Amino acid sequence: MTSYLPQNEGFLPYWLLFLSIVSIGNSAQTYLTTSYTRRIYSAPETTVTPLHARIFGTYTALASIIRVYAAYNITDPMIYQLAIWTYIVALGHFYSEWLIFKTARWGKGLAGPLVISVTSLAWMVLQWGEYVK
Repeated sequence: MTSYLPQNEGFLPYWLLFLSIVSIGNSAQTYLTTSYTRRIYSAPETTVTPLHARIFGTYTALASIIRVYAAYNITDPMIYQLAIWTYIVALGHFYSEWLIFKTARWGKGLAGPLVISVTSLAWMVLQWGEYVK
């Protein structure tokens, strides 16, 4: 079973793989319901349609695929950078929806993605030299 896990040292590859698996599950649910997406975009005048949810799920799936590649190829600088960019784009999106467009409100629906994005981005930037040689 462990042969399927990333073979590099450290916890970051496992973290990226874990988040990717969870995110792929999240992506799948956006094709079935809007209820979880509405937890993030919860401002009173905000309407989350099935199309909005599926677009969000499609982006999340794409980001997850990049992060899986990074988990297994963490020493490749181009893949590592792409994974970093997935978190930068996610942060830009969530912060802008919260602070600029006002479609998201602070709460557990938004807190989770923001905390995970900030933590993962910081971890990847700080660990660059440990993985990319």
